[in-house]
Amino acid sequence: MDQLTRGGFATRRRTELFDALVELFLTEGFAHLTLDEIAARLRCSKSTLYTLAGSKEQLVRAATVYFFRRATDDVESHITAVTEARQRITDYLSAVGAALSAASPQFMADLHAFAPAREIYERNTRIAARRVRELIDAGVTTGEFRDVHAAFAGDLAATMMVRIQQGGVREHTGLDDAAAYRELAAILTAGISA
Repeated sequence: MDQLTRGGFATRRRTELFDALVELFLTEGFAHLTLDEIAARLRCSKSTLYTLAGSKEQLVRAATVYFFRRATDDVESHITAVTEARQRITDYLSAVGAALSAASPQFMADLHAFAPAREIYERNTRIAARRVRELIDAGVTTGEFRDVHAAFAGDLAATMMVRIQQGGVREHTGLDDAAAYRELAAILTAGISA
């Protein structure tokens, strides 16, 4: 096997492991799992896990980063071909909700309880809020949205996205994160439409 082929295998295997790790964490959470249990569930050795990260905490953080990178790519791919501003925001927020719908309540509880993973979620929420503001700005510029203060509308969306991320919406309304993002999309786009 030449170096390129071995490198391709290593990259493919690494991706497969992260995919399986993320699936495990999304389904069951991660706080209760030991490295031995994770290795057994992924059918690999602990030394293989150590090629991904140096500790369980680092593994959780790396898996969380991997999940949000993959989710961001999926969300952006949903709006690539969409040109109408209202539909772009609806599709964007709905895709964010769909990406989060894979997360079990246990995963979300573990995520909120583990500061390094929670920080990644918070950072991605800020990035998503900034993206919504950009989409609103574009819609105002093209005249598809009434002349709203885009920064305010974006901040309104950001505030709700943070409340969704922090669990406040779930606690007060019973909506899971995915459903809350769909409701946010519906209310926001109705409120700014021309």
